[in-house]
Parts: sequence; C-alpha cells; structure tokens
Amino acid sequence: MINLPLNIDFSGKVVVVTGAGGLICGAMARAFAQSGAKVAALDLNENAVKELADSLKAEGFICEGYKANVLDAGALEEVHQAVLRDLGECDILVNGAGGNNPRATTTNEYQHEATAEGKSFFDLEPDGVDFVFKLNFQGTLLPTQAFAKDMVAKKAGCILNISSMNAYTPLTKIPAYSAAKAGISNFTQWLATHFAGTGIRCNAIAPGFLVSAQNKALLFNEDGTPTARSAKILNGTPTNRFVDADELLGATLFLCDDRSASAITGVVLPVDAGFAAYSGV
Repeated sequence: MINLPLNIDFSGKVVVVTGAGGLICGAMARAFAQSGAKVAALDLNENAVKELADSLKAEGFICEGYKANVLDAGALEEVHQAVLRDLGECDILVNGAGGNNPRATTTNEYQHEATAEGKSFFDLEPDGVDFVFKLNFQGTLLPTQAFAKDMVAKKAGCILNISSMNAYTPLTKIPAYSAAKAGISNFTQWLATHFAGTGIRCNAIAPGFLVSAQNKALLFNEDGTPTARSAKILNGTPTNRFVDADELLGATLFLCDDRSASAITGVVLPVDAGFAAYSGV
C-alpha cells in the first residue's frame, strides 16, 4: 500500500496509464487504484503489468494489465476496445511511456573531451535518435488519439503527460531525450488548447532527478558510490537530494482531479526538489 499524499476520490473513473510496468507509472497506477479508480495498466512488458494488476486485485482494488506498444496505432486501438469491454470508457489518460536509448547518448559531456573509444556527438546513431523521439513524442500522441475519443464523446476528461526538467534546460549527453521532452511540454499546451472546447484538460508534470533502472548506471558506480554526474546533480539541487517516485503522486492526483484542478490546463508542473530554482551561486 502507498501512503497517499491526497485523499482524492476517483471512484467510478477509468484511468489508463501507459508505461505502468515501470517504477514511476507503476506507482501512479497503484495510487489511482487506491483512490477508487478502475485502472488499465499498459506496458510493452506484459508480465510487469499483469503482476501489478494481480497485486492490486489481491488487495481489493480494480486493475487490469494489458500489453501495449505505444508506437503501434492498430495495437493501441485493440487495447482501447479491450479496456472498453473490461472497464468502460476512459476518463483519465496518463501518458507515461517514454525513455532514452544508449544509441542517442554521448559518452562525454563536452566535445573537447571526446575520445576515439567513446561516442561523440558525431557518432550518434540516426536510428537511435529517431527511436527516442518516437518513443517519447509519438508514444504520447498515439495513445491520446486512441483514448481521448472517449473523453470527447462525454465532453469531460483529463490527460496527464510526463515531461522532464530536461525540457527546461537540456542535460549534457542526452540531446535526443532532452529535445523530445521539450516537445512533450509544447504538445501539452497544444492539446490543452485543441481540446479546450470539449471539457478535456491536459497538463504535464516534469519530474526532477529520480534513480531508476534506466539511469542507475549513470548515477552510481558498481560499488554503490555516486558518480561524478551524481555529484553535479546534487550540487545543483538546493535540497541536495534526488526525488522519490512516490513524491510525484501528489501532483499527479491533484492535476487529474476535476474538483481540485478544474481551471488548470496547459501547465507543466516541476517536481524537482528545487533544481530549477537554483542558479548554482
């Protein structure tokens, strides 16, 4: 059980969460279920979302797990139809699928430090960069096309995208991921405007630095000690700490609640332990 930061009641709501097989969105799916929602947990890793669903059902909550490729419009529509049969029309969509790829990551922070053995800016693989853009941007656009139809029909609903602090100021080494997340922030504003007359709200959260399976090797050495990159992050964060996945839940539940955030649409809310506020001086 998660100690929920807000006591918001989502009873009767159908919440679709993509990327629910991962740390962040798995916690979000659990939080929505504990708040009374009927949750559809989507992920390419079917075993992960099936285990999540089984765990929540065992605790008395409502959750179904579905294998879903967020880059396959046809497969998403099949999942959409399954969710309609199993749980009902979508009320809230959390676009959580995304991530980076080593093929779109440089070895060094600065070009003058590049070595023949490493991967410089000039060695970035076009298909790797393309994959990162597709996973983050199209991986948000296509699920929205599939599930927002339900919201348009009922003239109500909420979409929550996952941006990043990279969208404000790009991090070194990960140009494709940073640019893709900047696109998500912009797309969030576009969707908020496009759907404004339909009763649908669209917002995003921008998580700060979390430790996850994807970035653990960048932040910690094999012996568990922080890397030089970790030291830079913490020195640039006035609270001198990383953000915990559960600390995203308050912002998530708040922005998705029509009573609490009825007039909030088109915003990107940082949850960053103060990183964006600190100039380094």
